[in-house]
Amino acid sequence: MKKLFASAAIAALVVAPLSVIGATSAYSAPTTTATEQQYVVLYASGTAAATAHAAIATAGGSIVTENTDVGVATVVTKNAKFATDAAAQSALAGTAKNRVIGDVPESRKANGDAVKFDAAEAESRVKTADVASRKSTTKTPGAEPLAYLQWDMKQIGATTTGSYKYDTGSKAVRVGIIDTGVDGTHPDIAPNFDTKLSRNFTVDIPVDANGDTIDGPCEDEPDKSCTDPANVDEDGHGTHVASTIGAPINGIGIAGVAPNVDIVNLRAGQDSGYFFLQPSLDALTYAGRNGIDVVNMSYYVDPWLFNCTNNPADSPADQQEQRTIITAMQRALDFARTHGVTLVSAAGNGATDYTKVLSDSSSPDFADVPGEIAYTRDLLDPDSCISMPSEGKGVIAVSSTGQSGRKAYYSDYGNGYVDVAAPGGDAYDTPTGDLTYAGQILAAYPKALAIANDEIDANGDPTVPYVVKSCDAKGKVCAYYQYLQGTSMASPHAVGVAALIVNHYGLPDRRTGGKTLFPAAVEVALKATATKTACPVPAEYTYVRRVPQADGSVVVRTSTATCEGTRASNGFYGKGVVNALKAVKPF
Repeated sequence: MKKLFASAAIAALVVAPLSVIGATSAYSAPTTTATEQQYVVLYASGTAAATAHAAIATAGGSIVTENTDVGVATVVTKNAKFATDAAAQSALAGTAKNRVIGDVPESRKANGDAVKFDAAEAESRVKTADVASRKSTTKTPGAEPLAYLQWDMKQIGATTTGSYKYDTGSKAVRVGIIDTGVDGTHPDIAPNFDTKLSRNFTVDIPVDANGDTIDGPCEDEPDKSCTDPANVDEDGHGTHVASTIGAPINGIGIAGVAPNVDIVNLRAGQDSGYFFLQPSLDALTYAGRNGIDVVNMSYYVDPWLFNCTNNPADSPADQQEQRTIITAMQRALDFARTHGVTLVSAAGNGATDYTKVLSDSSSPDFADVPGEIAYTRDLLDPDSCISMPSEGKGVIAVSSTGQSGRKAYYSDYGNGYVDVAAPGGDAYDTPTGDLTYAGQILAAYPKALAIANDEIDANGDPTVPYVVKSCDAKGKVCAYYQYLQGTSMASPHAVGVAALIVNHYGLPDRRTGGKTLFPAAVEVALKATATKTACPVPAEYTYVRRVPQADGSVVVRTSTATCEGTRASNGFYGKGVVNALKAVKPF
């Protein structure tokens, strides 16, 4: 779900005046000294703000930001027992350490764990020759230049001969990208990018409170700034997602599922790919207040992959923190959904059945205690351990398919967990199990990142097989695209179809303008028009991957996953693979 090629970003915070997140607010992270700690504090349901403020002060905290939509405040304190003292206040429902001010433990840095790779991506990033992605040059008349590489759009009927004939979306439909940012200047995003509504709820931090490097000097950032404007993506993940949803039909590169929708950047992720609680809450409530129709959430809230309410392996403090994350996120999800936002999330890339007892060896993935490391939590109960936001109430969870239509090898699954499936790519979905970049999803890539990562040469030509260049007919305007795979790539396909549904069947939104459609109605239509897909036979499917190594050798890896359910609803595909053509074609 996360594209994580950079070291973990963390923040050193200073006391700042109280600010209330409002319709036009941009997030500005406060900082603390080495003796201070920061918490996200959840108010008890129904508590007046003044009462909560007094309780926080009694516990020794000072409010620096507040989200009154869901009753949450970011608090700074020098009280080492703040969490305990806050728990004694009936006006406060819970606290969670604001992990933005934490650090990746040195022991994990030494092991290389601080560089957080998504396994589904890292495994396919070997810089070997690959001809499969460039074998086919058959172009469809009237289609975008790289449409011939977009097997994903063909799989869901989002083509010039498919859904584009009936509905391409419109600026009356606003799609929010809650991610690492969106490159609003990318030539294949700019025509649909909403500069006015876009916001950045995060900030890059050069060093932590101890002076240790986090993001590094501001001048070394691609945009030379630590306070990124709301049209910047220094990770690439959010830009890829946005492009899949709404890349325009403009004679450059690709077209998205809904090529005329309004794209709104609601950045909640650090450059490193970490997503913390407060920015996630603020992005969701902002979406609800500003007429966003659909949001894409291709991530989970750090530091816990699974938030458990009473897991015995966790300390009482960690249990309390996880309960706070669940409650606070659900409040924000509820707020957004009741204000007309359809919520769509990636199912995850752990190749795990979320409905079964499982283990988690990746949490916490971020720490503020020197030497703290992730520990294995075995036999997690799926009824009391929740991954947010994908398992939140009212959220549509999306699994991933490969080019052949099979569930991708990395995709999480589960009968009752997955709502729908969508193409997310599978580099090993070939007859032999060999890698091909053509089996992944091609979408927009910021040029600044391609340069920073040495993926294009002095002439602007790609030097790696997973980056593609496309120019307009006159060769004057060029843009870059990269192949990625993951449920992060599947979710935006479902979001694009949801946006088409809002445009096709929605009514005028008298509150914020544009169009609107009840999220429940969007979900019903999305599922009803999905292509029903049965479990494989036999239901236990074996994946074979021939993974190339840097030295030229190949390592063969196998894994299995068991599909439960019927053709109409099962753990691999939910209610089926989303279909843009069926969603908008007249009966």
